[in-house]
Formats: sequence, structure tokens, C-alpha cells
Amino acid sequence: MDARQLEYFLAIVENDGFGRAAQKLHIAQPSLSQAIAGLERELGVPLFHRIGRGVVLSDAGTELIEPARQVLRDLHTARSTMDSLKGLRRGRVELVTMPSPGIEPLGTLTREFLRRHPGVTVSAAAAFTPDEVVEKVRQGAGELGLVGAPGPLLPPGLDVLPLEDQPFVLVGRPGPGFPDGDPVPRAALAGSRLIVSPAGSQMRQVVDDILAAGADVEIAAEVAHRTSILPLVMHGVGMAVLPAAWAPLARRAGARAVRLDPPAHLHVALLSRAAPMTPAARAFLAAARSYTPVELD
Repeated sequence: MDARQLEYFLAIVENDGFGRAAQKLHIAQPSLSQAIAGLERELGVPLFHRIGRGVVLSDAGTELIEPARQVLRDLHTARSTMDSLKGLRRGRVELVTMPSPGIEPLGTLTREFLRRHPGVTVSAAAAFTPDEVVEKVRQGAGELGLVGAPGPLLPPGLDVLPLEDQPFVLVGRPGPGFPDGDPVPRAALAGSRLIVSPAGSQMRQVVDDILAAGADVEIAAEVAHRTSILPLVMHGVGMAVLPAAWAPLARRAGARAVRLDPPAHLHVALLSRAAPMTPAARAFLAAARSYTPVELD
């Protein structure tokens, strides 16, 4: 077994098949198939089940994903460590982030990190729930994970660096129909039309709590893509309850953003694996430890 075989195996997993993986790797598909066949012979188990012209992971293949990622990560760490002896001038930070933390504090963290290490690239993959971030960091899809949750997280096997608590804010076009006050009492939302995310997100939970308290609120739109919410607000479809990370963008777009009473908060933290990290990831974590929350009022 060698690193090239593991790289090929993961490319097939991440690109949903041999054809797209071969294109991604810039090799001929027969060469890729031959390499995987050799790996399967060496391991003594099939890694994929061939179904028609496609493949699905076997149980053994599923179990190999995390160790394969860790082996390649360790090799990358070893190379990066040697490079770091000459100073951290290049490299790549691979992290996973949920949408709202992906606005802030990711913006401030990345700016500060690149100010210190301008030659390093920050790569941010998407996740949409705390569990998804935890799983991706555990499996090695990212060394770091930015997560927003209703309360503090303590996922086994991962280190947690709390960063900030973001209050939820009511965002809407100014003018008639927008409740008075800052903060706005939740009861003052009676009769309002709201744009919400699907059930399961904390943003939706805040709205569901308002409904459960008896407020006569109408759900005008339910959208999965967080980036669609603010444009819908500005088109007059309704108001939205969003983490305060969105407040500066909303105000620049001409919207109002005010706090709710009683408040609700998004607890934002940076997750990392206990396994050895690349010098670039360690440097990003060091920058995060000196993070000061941005005033979003």
C-alpha cells in the first residue's frame, strides 16, 4: 500500500466514481482501475461493489476512508513541518464551516491569519449542521471546523475553542410594518411575515419558539440556502431572524437589524482534531486564540 493508492481511493470516494476521479487526477481511467485493483488485492477485501457502470463503497471501503485521510494528512504534515523550519511561507489550511460562522468570525480570523502568513491559502468547505462539522473534522475532511450551536459543544475526541456568542437579530426593510424598539419584544412580531430556514436549524428554532409562545406569525418562505434570505428580505417578501453575523451585510443593503427580547444566541466555536495538525492549521488555531469578537451592533 502506498500514498498514491490511498489518494486514488479517496478521489473515487469524493468524486462519486472512477470516471470523474480519473478526470480530477488527470490520469487514464484504466490506470486508476488498475491501481485500485492492486490495493484491493493487497488488502484482501473489495473496496467497491461494481453495479452496472457505477460503484458503491463496500463496508471495508467505508472503514478505510478515515484512516486513508489521516495517512495522507500525516504525510502532508511531515512535509509541511520540514517547510516550516524555513518559516511558514506556504501551505493550506483546510477547514469546514457552517454558513453564519462562515461570514463572521471566519472573515476576521482569515484576515488576521493571512496578515501573519500571506503565502498560505485558506480553504473553507461547507457544512450545514453542528453534527456535519463534527463528522467532517473527525473523518479528516478538514483539520478545523467552525460551528454554531444552541449551546457549548463537547464532541468526544475533538478540541473545542469557544470564540463568541452571537445574538439573533430581526432583519427587515425599514418602514411601516417593522416593529418599533431595539430590542424588539418577540410578541411585537404578531402579524409579521417571516422568511425561515428549514426545520432543524437554530434560526428556525427561534422562529418556532416565537410561534409556540402564541405569536400570530406567518411563514412567507422557507429556503435552505442562507444566502437567499437577505435578498428575499430586501424584495419585501418578509422579515427574517438571523445570527448577528448577518447584521453588517443587512445594514449595508439598507435593511434594519435589531435584537430580540428575550434574546437567543448562537454559540460559535472552532473545533480541531487531537491528532497532529499541519503547521498551517496550528498557526490558524493560534490566530483564533487571540480572536476578539467584532462588535456587530
